[in-house]
Amino acid sequence: MTYVVGIDGGGTSCRVAIGDETGRILAQARSGPANIRTDLEGAHANIVAATTTAAERANLSMDVLGTAAAVLGLAGGNVGRHAAVLRSMLPFRESRVVSDGLIALHGALGPHDGVIAILGTGSVFFVRRQGTVRSVGGWGFQVGDLASGARIGRQLLEETLLAYDGVRPGSALTDRVMATFDGDPRRIVDQVRDATPGFYGSFAPSIVEAASAGDGVAEDILEAGRRDVERMLAVVVAPDTDRICLLGGLAPTYAARLSDTYLQRLKPPIGDALQGAVAMAAAGEASLAGSTA
Repeated sequence: MTYVVGIDGGGTSCRVAIGDETGRILAQARSGPANIRTDLEGAHANIVAATTTAAERANLSMDVLGTAAAVLGLAGGNVGRHAAVLRSMLPFRESRVVSDGLIALHGALGPHDGVIAILGTGSVFFVRRQGTVRSVGGWGFQVGDLASGARIGRQLLEETLLAYDGVRPGSALTDRVMATFDGDPRRIVDQVRDATPGFYGSFAPSIVEAASAGDGVAEDILEAGRRDVERMLAVVVAPDTDRICLLGGLAPTYAARLSDTYLQRLKPPIGDALQGAVAMAAAGEASLAGSTA
């Protein structure tokens, strides 16, 4: 039997699925972060760990998977030389590294045209139109990834320090954040010196929870995030677009805040990113039905 491997790796976790030649998933496993731009060695280790566990669950040896074709949708897979370096380290017969957004698009839209917005630790927007795929954003939280968990988490820490300095009113949320750092702003500065997207993204759930309770700072952060989501959607949504899928941990939060222009076009995803990666591997393709612009 011929096997395929689909991998979905982001700033907080890595999911692996092993499938047969038809794309039927046989086993899955999960491990830690797999952002090859911020931590290539760590991403490789987590990919191998999750693949090993999935192989064990499917009663397969890693030697067998050495003959498998794999499609890896990874955060950071669309920039720099990281993908080429990773491919040389992987145990599969053939490894195709694409952005995590591309496998999400394939899983969410299936054969249809439309738009997806991935709103998790990072963010990226994809549109498929008449066989052509285009991405917008996804450049990393330092200079992109608008409305992502990493960006709003970073914003929360900034707002916390502004409240500490008396520049803006604080809130119960900024008080709680400051308390986690023992009330010492220098500890925040030390923590963020080499902070990863996952570190910033870990604050996103508390922002969402606080906003639901009426916290002013949290509400301001999410409202700014909504505006950023709609700025990006305005670029990829055409007048005749009738399918928009919001994906990722922050998708429900932003979906509830969208204006009617976009809200009325929201559709549930057909499948998830991991299913998209397996389907792409089974089809022997590293792209969708068309070219990438």
